[in-house]
Amino acid sequence: MEAKEAKIRIEKLKEKINDLNYKYFVLDQTEVEESVRDSLKRELIELEEKFPQFISHDSPTQRVGSVLSGKFKKVAHRTPKKSLSDVFSTEELMQWHERISKMVPEKIEFVCELKIDGLNITIQYEKGIFMRALTRGDGVTGEDVTHNVRTIESIPLKLKEEVDLEVSGEVYMPKKSFEKLEGFANPRNAAAGTIRQLDPKIVAGRNLDAFFYHIDRNTLHGIKSQEEVLESLQRLGLKVCRYYEKFSTISDVIKFCDQWSAKRAKLPYEIDGIVVKVNDLGQQHRMGFTAKAPRHAVAYKFPAQQVTSKILDIILQVGRTGAITPVAVMTPTLVAGSTVSRATLHNEDEIHKKDIRIGDTVIIQKAGDVIPEVVEALKDLRTGKEKKFHFPKKCPVCGSEIRRNEGEAAYYCSNKNCYGIEKEHIAHFVSKKAFDIDGLGEKIVIQLIDAGLIGDPADIFLLKESDFLSLDLFKEKRAGNLLQSIENAKNINLDRFIYALGIRHIGEQSSYDFAKYIIGHCHSELEPCPPADFREAKIPSLPLCHPELVSGSPLFTIPDLIATVKAFSIEEITNIDGVGDKVANAIYDWFNNDKNIELLEKLYRVGVGLQIGHLHSTGKLAGKNFVITGTLSALTREQAKDIIKREGGKVHSSITKDTDYLIAGESPGSKLTKAEELGIKVISEGEFRGMV
Repeated sequence: MEAKEAKIRIEKLKEKINDLNYKYFVLDQTEVEESVRDSLKRELIELEEKFPQFISHDSPTQRVGSVLSGKFKKVAHRTPKKSLSDVFSTEELMQWHERISKMVPEKIEFVCELKIDGLNITIQYEKGIFMRALTRGDGVTGEDVTHNVRTIESIPLKLKEEVDLEVSGEVYMPKKSFEKLEGFANPRNAAAGTIRQLDPKIVAGRNLDAFFYHIDRNTLHGIKSQEEVLESLQRLGLKVCRYYEKFSTISDVIKFCDQWSAKRAKLPYEIDGIVVKVNDLGQQHRMGFTAKAPRHAVAYKFPAQQVTSKILDIILQVGRTGAITPVAVMTPTLVAGSTVSRATLHNEDEIHKKDIRIGDTVIIQKAGDVIPEVVEALKDLRTGKEKKFHFPKKCPVCGSEIRRNEGEAAYYCSNKNCYGIEKEHIAHFVSKKAFDIDGLGEKIVIQLIDAGLIGDPADIFLLKESDFLSLDLFKEKRAGNLLQSIENAKNINLDRFIYALGIRHIGEQSSYDFAKYIIGHCHSELEPCPPADFREAKIPSLPLCHPELVSGSPLFTIPDLIATVKAFSIEEITNIDGVGDKVANAIYDWFNNDKNIELLEKLYRVGVGLQIGHLHSTGKLAGKNFVITGTLSALTREQAKDIIKREGGKVHSSITKDTDYLIAGESPGSKLTKAEELGIKVISEGEFRGMV
């Protein structure tokens, strides 16, 4: 980026951030997620570092805390109140550790504290008596909110010792209190808005609370560590969040951060990160301060669910069903713990509805393992150079005409032999939720197709070592491992097999529901009935639900599947629990397509077997509906889903009133909020494992 362009971008960012700050801190309004504001601020910081000639005194990066609301008397702080620098990943936390380790020769210990999502308050005590309470304000001057803070019952008006003391902490609103209140976006806004009420009686009725974590250095009275600070605060009668811990290594600090990211949903108050401090106050003093923040502490922010990025281009992808999806190519951005550079735009209507253009700064979000999506464009940051995207009339892969069916939002390639469809179909077939062939990713699939080694999914099971050795970067060991993975994948659960076929509209849960229904209607006393073309291919005629076992699980053969499903009417499929009209029509059409039956026959000939043992179990979770959000620590999502299905439960992708449990892992996102709104029981990964 050249200087002229950078100057324009910096001015746009300053204007947008200042507007968001005013709404957030003064009006207590939340226009966007706080992580979006953080994301814009980080971009501004990076640009100002590259182009320091454009740093101005009114930049949001050049001050601490919030602007003043004007309602209360302004009072100068005795000492400046610095904000903490934020870190957004374990890599940045490690980099901070490397920097401070160079500043002191001794070993460094750390104290980790939960970062309460509330309003920062400083309280001055004289001879142990509560005298004044100030907001942080701009770090130099705060608002006198003494009368309101005095109403908070957990804050003592008299300390247990007659000392002169200045302490800082966080005033917050417990979740239960917030649930009874209307007009605020979240507990943090509610706490800030309550403290700024002109009537202390209103404040007294809202059940605010507070935790303390800091004693001003001028009133430390011989305290030598942050751990002693917290102990002294408690001894004096000030409330301290009890979940702090001391660590001697940065790796233990990172584990603490990860653990609380996963279990924060269970707390009765909101936290948005972990504050990591050097424990020894002498070391803190030697590390000093930057212009805006102490060097001895950082705020590790939990992985954001929403951040900003810039759209560099919009491309089209052809899916396994022929659906053509617009995808935003963006500047690489860290969201929900991983760096992403692409996000789905869903369809043409969505692009028009949100008015998304190439060159826009956009908000993107990611929940769990779902592909990131573009939420909205920040139109205030437009320069006039942004370009509207026009949907083409031809398939981007094969050049065939694209069509849009009546009543549907997506366009489809009209060429059923399109290379894009073929590639995505095979990639879906070997994916984790389907055959889960370890080591066989999309890049290798493309190589195999381009080399003419595979033309359909069944060809994968006919590959030889020499086929892989003919590809780039393949050695004997890698080829052998991949061949073993392919062999191991031959026996697959029936529901995963159905999902792997890539039938339009059918997902994981509907695949499971359909598989369970098939087995429920399959009886061992029935006569075997493989189709005629199976007999002509000299495939052994096996009875339905034949007794052959693999790892103790009975097999259900592909001839069994064809015979059973072809006997179903479309009405019968529609009435299966969990299967609707769209899915039923798609299943019926798929199993009545000769080309698809040929693929099934070929899969049978190459030795693919279907396991059904898990479909017989009623299990401990029978009749229960689950949704999973966030990142699990001990289990993968697929393992958790398999356990739920094995025990008779169902897994869904979204929260509804029929959901029984939400399993919340690390960085749970918006599903957690919706579950709490609907009164859905939220459980941790440990609680889920305890259930089974």
